[in-house]
Parts: sequence; structure tokens; C-alpha cells
Amino acid sequence: MNVYTSKNIRNVVILGHGGCGKTTLVEGIAYTAGIINRMKSVAEGGTVSDFDKEEIKRKFSIQTTMLPVEWEGVKINFLDTPGFFDFCGEVHEALSVADAAVIVISGKAGVEVGTLKAFEFCKRYNLPSLVFVTDMDDDNANFMKIVNSLKEKYGNVIAPFYLPIYENEKFVGFNNVVKMAGRIFKEDGTFVDSDTISVMDDNLISCRNMLLEAVAETSEEYMEKYFEGEQFTQEEINTALRENVIEGNIIPVLMGSGLMTYGIRMLLYCIRKYLPAPERESSTLIGKFVKTDEPYMADFDEEKPLSAYVFKTLVDPFIGKYSFFKVCSGVVKPDDTLYNASREMDEKIGKLYVFRGKDPIEVSELHAGDIGAVAKLAETKTRDTLTIKSNPIVFEPVHMPIPYTFMRYVAKTKGDEDKISSALHKLMDEDLTLREVNDKENRQTLLFGIGEQQLEVVVSKLLNRYKVEIELIKPKVAYKETIRKKVKVQGKYKKQSGGHGQYGDVHMEFEPSGDLEKPYVFEEKVFGGAVPKNYFPAVEKGIQESCLKGPLAGYPVVGLKATLVDGSYHPVDSSEMAFKMAAITAFKNGVMEAQPVLLEPIMSIKVIVNDTQTGDVMGDLNKRRGRVLGMNPYEDGRQEIIADIPMASLIGYSTVLRSMTGGSGEYSYGFSRYEQMPSDVQSKVLAELEEKEGK
Repeated sequence: MNVYTSKNIRNVVILGHGGCGKTTLVEGIAYTAGIINRMKSVAEGGTVSDFDKEEIKRKFSIQTTMLPVEWEGVKINFLDTPGFFDFCGEVHEALSVADAAVIVISGKAGVEVGTLKAFEFCKRYNLPSLVFVTDMDDDNANFMKIVNSLKEKYGNVIAPFYLPIYENEKFVGFNNVVKMAGRIFKEDGTFVDSDTISVMDDNLISCRNMLLEAVAETSEEYMEKYFEGEQFTQEEINTALRENVIEGNIIPVLMGSGLMTYGIRMLLYCIRKYLPAPERESSTLIGKFVKTDEPYMADFDEEKPLSAYVFKTLVDPFIGKYSFFKVCSGVVKPDDTLYNASREMDEKIGKLYVFRGKDPIEVSELHAGDIGAVAKLAETKTRDTLTIKSNPIVFEPVHMPIPYTFMRYVAKTKGDEDKISSALHKLMDEDLTLREVNDKENRQTLLFGIGEQQLEVVVSKLLNRYKVEIELIKPKVAYKETIRKKVKVQGKYKKQSGGHGQYGDVHMEFEPSGDLEKPYVFEEKVFGGAVPKNYFPAVEKGIQESCLKGPLAGYPVVGLKATLVDGSYHPVDSSEMAFKMAAITAFKNGVMEAQPVLLEPIMSIKVIVNDTQTGDVMGDLNKRRGRVLGMNPYEDGRQEIIADIPMASLIGYSTVLRSMTGGSGEYSYGFSRYEQMPSDVQSKVLAELEEKEGK
């Protein structure tokens, strides 16, 4: 592959709803560019983009895939991203190094939730974009419906460039709305001029008006000219489009068929002509000089000292570990020694590669703005910065979604725990939205992800890649125990077995302390030396140990005040151990008499949904024993619902919310406090525990 400088590079992320045709479009691009000789479908497997075993099995994208394409003097680095929301971490990684986006919409499915999210991403990352409406060969495709939906949602920035032509209900060509010229496709995806265009066609008139409105919006001069009924010259239209698509003020709408490779040449032409090179001023990568703390903006100047941002890691048991990076300044060459400013250590670069799907292609050098990969870096991880030691730079790490879905996992084979942990850490190096949490208090290991589908994929990868099996099961909730009333009890420990015996006797009062943050408060009010002072620490030790596992259901005890008020001792047989055991006995008896109750963790949750969905979501929260506290207006006409909800009710919530909102709902939560569990719920929890212990 040839070496390209920044001005001749386009880094383009492919976005869209799951199943909208992104992978098929990328396959069509690879075929059109001569990279592959035969297109494969997602159904049959083996496409350039979806090469992972899990992707082939499940028939959807799981990870971001690179596809560098050489086209008419430019190199276009396509980043094909997953559309399913569980794998949005991969999308954010790709967005962090992209300079523009292609938003893919299925002509038959229309504008979907993933489409709207794609537009949100472009806005958040300040990326210019164009829309490609695919599946125009489908009988149910409706191009104008999609264009009108986009226009209604986003206004005059929407500018249709092409309009499909049908003959005998077959997709055969397009009208060029910019040039007002007709084109007919040949079988190989190329096209020839045609006189098919009709200036009387209502859809063409509508599309032309949208295009002219978008041009008029770009300046006051053009706006005035438009309202006075003057016609724009072709040169004025071309200039306005070139300048404003790059700035994000105009979003072109293209169309075609990924399966038939119709429209792909127009797409490549528009990417080359209208989308920016990395050297555009509004770069998304911002950093700072380590030594001076001064800000640094990646300007992709190859004359400057080298800096690169690592945006993705691929760990494979067969091909090894690869770190994918974008060169932000300078030129990277094989065998360079770079400095990892994020971890303050040197890294030796070996061979340089660009990846085409799963295939690494060796290259001689990579210039500023380009994307490449290097194998087997010792300590470098995703979101690290590689630079030079004399003037180190650190780029701000890309924002990653916080995983809120969690399940408990257990090894299917005893003794595999270390192997599983090692394999999981390799998967976590690849996927930053995957987390393993050791919950010592409840003696369980939790796996956190964006959604349940992601966790299912992890289970499958562990088995197929690393030959270890885990099972996902319902997690234990971190309940706690406390008491509701004051009691006085005796605890006696007496044991005689030849020689010295064991004797300890305590009289204790147990009552609520009022502080659920602490397990216990210990006091003594012993008069007349009934219990010698040297045994007080042993009594407290017994209370301390007992609070770790309460007598009601085995959960930690909190909010307890224990007072030693009386007792007795034996001058020979009494010992610290005996008094500790006496305190443990008193604790068990006292807590069970003092109206023990379970406390449950209450989470503060925020749910962001469309205005029309608030009723359904609040109703569901109420069913889950949630208490809605209020609602705030959110951006884009959405609403933020704030509520308190038991943690137990959040297990599986991501799937339910996604189902209720079509995938548009988002939620986040954090710990708020512990509250007493309702008696009916407590009875159910205790019954489940009893049944489990019985088994």
C-alpha cells in the first residue's frame, strides 16, 4: 500500500442502526475498490468486516473493523462500527480518531433509533457527515420518506444529492440533484448519462428545493438571493457545498445498494471531494504537554515531533496483541523507540501495519493523520499516548460509556479461576466497557457490561478463544441486617473437659444505634468488677465478628449498639476466648429477639427517554418498587426521570428499558442509602434463601 500524507487521507467512521446494512456497504466498497473478487453476505459469513467467529455465528458486528481503501489519489480509512447498543464502546473508540462520518440508513427500515444516535455522535464529536440510504433495490424502500423525516428532524442542513430512478419497479439509476442530470447504472456499478431526468417530477423538484435551501442557509448573501427568486449558478452551488459540508452546515444525502454496489462510486467520490482531511482545524484530539501542562491540539503536521493516540487494542490467542493508533503529528517508522507518556516508559516499535479486516498489511511508514497498528507493545493499552521522551504529550482519553448491567459469574470447572481471570483481562484490554468486580462482602465475582448481549458474547469468547467456561447467574444483592427494638440478653459459655475449663458470662443490651454507616457501637457499663476490664476487648471482638454475618439471613449487621452491663467470671477458667464466645452467643440470641429486619440498597437512578415514553417508563419503575422523585426537560425534546429504586429491581433493567423504548432509553445510577425492606419482600427473600440452603 502506498504512503499518503495528511491532505490525501480521509478517516471515515461508518455509523447506523444495527442491521441497517453497514457491513454490506463496506463489503461493496471493498469489491468496488478491487480489494476482493467476490462479495459475501452477512448471512453466509466471511465478509471483510465481520471476520470474528462470534460475528459470523451471530450475523452482526461486534467490534470496529478497519478497511483502508485507495481511491483516485486518496486513502480512505473506513472504520466499520457495530450498530447494536451493547457494543457502543467500540463506536466511541472509532469516533475518537475519525474526521468524518457516513451515516447508513436502510431504505426499507427508514430512520431508526440508531440513526438518531449516529447524528448525536457526530454532533458530540464535531464530525461532518453524509447520509447513505442503502437497500434502494428493495421493493419496500422509500427514499423520499427518509429524506422528509431527516428534514423534519434536522432542518435545512439536509441536502439530497441524488434521487433513485426506477423502471418496471426495478432500481436502475439516479438523478443527480446537484447537476440536474440523469444516470443509469451498469451491472458493475458504474453508470452512464441518461435523459431520464424530468424537471416535472415532484420528488425531483422537492429534492432540488431542499438542496437550494441548504445552500441558501450558508450565507446571508445566498439567503437574500434565494428569497428574491434568483437562481444560483452551478459554481455557487459547488462552492457552497464544498465549504459547508466540511463544516457540518450541510449534510448530503446519497443513496444506492450495497448488495448491488450501486451508488458506491458516488459515495467514494463525495468522501474524496466533500469530507475533510485530518488537518482540519477542529480536530477532536486535544492533549497537553506533560512538562509544562500547556494545552496541545493535534494538528496533524508531519514536520512536528511524533505523537500518536492508541484508540483500540486487539488481543488474539493466535495472532497476538495489536495496538491500533492514529498518528497525530510527525511520521512513524518501523523500529522507532517511542515513549508512552501515559505510563512513563519506553516502547520499541517493530513492524508497522495497516489492517484490512483481519489481515495486517506491512507498510514502510505512516504520516500524520493516518491510522495503523503495531504488534506486541509491552505495556501500552487503549487510550495511551505514544510520543517522544524529550517533549512528551498526553492526549485526553476518549469518553467511554459506563457499564451498568451486571451478572455474577462462576467457573464451570473448579480450578479454572486463574485461567478465567487471565482471559477476562485480555478481553477487558479489548473492550473498555467490560469490567470484572470482586464483591468480597457477598463472596461473588461480578461481570459488568453495557447489556446482557455483550455479556453473552464474553461467555462465548472465553470458551472459543481461551477454552474456559463460565456460567452467568443472578447476582446476590448486598443486603444488610439491623434491629428495630431494645433487648437485654445473657450469653454464657461454659466448657469443662479435664484440667482448666472455659467460662465466660455476659449480660448485654442490644438496641438500634441510629447510624447505618457503622456496623456497631460498643459500650460497657459494668459495676463492681463483675467482668474484669481485661476481658472487655474480647467481648467487643465477639460482637465485631458476629456483625460480619447476621443470624437472620447471614448478611452483615449494621446500626447496632451493644452495651455490656453485667456478667460473671471464674478466677481460673475464664479466658478471652470464653468471653468472646459468650458475646457471640448473646449476639445471636439478642438480635433474633430485637425484631431483626433486612435492609436493601437503594439506588438513585436517572432515566432519559423520549417525551412520549415517560408514562410507560414511570409505570414500570413503580412496578419495580421505584419512587419517582421528579422529571426534568432534557436536550432534543427528551425527559430525564429521577427516581429511587431498590438495587434488586435493577437486575435485567437494561433489556426491559431497551424493549420499552426501542433502544432510545438511557439510564445511569449510583448508590444512595440503605432502607428497611418491606415485610412481604423480606419474607420472599428469606424463603428463597431457605430453599437454596435446603438444596
